[in-house]
Amino acid sequence: MAIQIMEILGRSIQGVTRPFQCRCENGELYYVKGRGAGRKSLIAEYVCGRLARSFGLPVAEFEVVEVPQELIAWGNVSDLHELGAGLAFGSKALPHVLEFSLSNLPDVPQELRKDVVLFDWWIHNADRTLSKLGGNPNLLWDQEARGLAVIDHNQAFDDSFNPTNFAELHVFHADLPVIFDDWVERQAYADRLAATIAEFDLACDNVPPEWWWVDNGVPASFDRDSAREILGRFNDDNFWRVA
Repeated sequence: MAIQIMEILGRSIQGVTRPFQCRCENGELYYVKGRGAGRKSLIAEYVCGRLARSFGLPVAEFEVVEVPQELIAWGNVSDLHELGAGLAFGSKALPHVLEFSLSNLPDVPQELRKDVVLFDWWIHNADRTLSKLGGNPNLLWDQEARGLAVIDHNQAFDDSFNPTNFAELHVFHADLPVIFDDWVERQAYADRLAATIAEFDLACDNVPPEWWWVDNGVPASFDRDSAREILGRFNDDNFWRVA
């Protein structure tokens, strides 16, 4: 059951989709993406959030939330049409966090870095870049607990995914060869992916039905069969190399 939004507080200045900060009926704050994010983006966010959680990544808590029509009609926050009424994706706001920076890199255990980069490689998510020239890591760093939180999988299952660019630009790109060059490491990850992929159909079946459609009865551009095919690549030796 979706969590009801009680108050729309404002809009984030960060992120391409600029989610809305909302207070829900459980008293918690969530960053919410709705109509403006696009149906494909919402489906990818929800499905990959569940996959990430099953895989063991420290993904920020998320929920399907409901935006009442009254809040859109009478709200005083700009661009509320981009949130829209109905069911949306909400990522729970975390205390004590800042956007991840290169200075935090040495504090992330290598096992976790490998998990993140391999998971993104698996789901074709190139939207986690960071270098001395800048980037968009879509990671949060908890200053108090000195821990990582993974967010934003809305660009997963990217049709234009470029393996070479990924291997050069991902925030944890240096750890990808560590996996690929070690047969034991590869087999351990293959076993984990085999267990995680079982969550895919369960996640898809729990996507809100209305997300599968856009206005005027047009199907959303998320191709479930194509996404499943992408995830099944780990059974092919080519998955375990950049080129």
